[in-house]
Amino acid sequence: MRTKTGVAVQIARSSDASKRRRIPLSVMVSIAWIVVVLLVALFADQIAPFHYTSLNLPDRLIGPFDPQHWLGTDELGRDVLSRLVYSVRISVVVALAATVISAILGTTLGFMAAHFRGPVEHVILVLIDFQAAMPFLVLSLSVLAFFGTGLPLFIALMGLYGWERFARVARGLALSAAAQGYAGAVRQLGASPRRIYLRHILPNVLSTLIVLMTLTFPEIILMESSLSFLGLGVQPPMTSLGNMVGYGREYMTRAPWIMLAPAALIVLTTLSISLLGDWLRDGLDKGLR
Repeated sequence: MRTKTGVAVQIARSSDASKRRRIPLSVMVSIAWIVVVLLVALFADQIAPFHYTSLNLPDRLIGPFDPQHWLGTDELGRDVLSRLVYSVRISVVVALAATVISAILGTTLGFMAAHFRGPVEHVILVLIDFQAAMPFLVLSLSVLAFFGTGLPLFIALMGLYGWERFARVARGLALSAAAQGYAGAVRQLGASPRRIYLRHILPNVLSTLIVLMTLTFPEIILMESSLSFLGLGVQPPMTSLGNMVGYGREYMTRAPWIMLAPAALIVLTTLSISLLGDWLRDGLDKGLR
């Protein structure tokens, strides 16, 4: 027969579990905003009322809430809303591709350090320390100024941002998996190192890497915006959020909407992804439960 204390403890545990499963309102709003941003990026051609390069000099610097131009026009009469829609596509593509590159590169090097140990591990750790010590903005400015500002090179350069985090985490988790014994047991059964890391270790550490990707993604958006703001990122005729902010700063006093619209979108998007990443970290990290 159950005692009242045991029933109360069980009710308290079930209440705590339901609270953990409940999604906070801020996270729900963040998810909704991220979905909207992704849909805008996917269907930019159908959503944008004008092409982002369409010029109309008689309609230059029209203010927001115009019947034909909801967010106004810029100094060349281009529709700000249309440019904003296409800018979302470019910024999301750059940030997503760079995050995937960074995650794959860092995880691969982290697994290599955990597997080979010795000189290979030492070299990888030196590279990690070098990447962590080098200001990435200075490195990016040097590379882009020397090699040019093509989009493939820019994406590849952004892919080098934050890879040392993935390498550290992947190496630590791989060493922990080896210490737990299941990786060694699979090795004793004749599995190859590739199969061990891809089929057994990677699925167990994937949740942590996904959380790290959600934290890296907004940082890459901000980095892309900073470089585009300085004129070394996405180049005309293509447009990005940072590119729009960079060109809009010259009209801050006369037409602030040119800069404020993409700046607000950058803030909302990075904030939403950061909130989602924090919630995923709290839910997936067993050490925080």
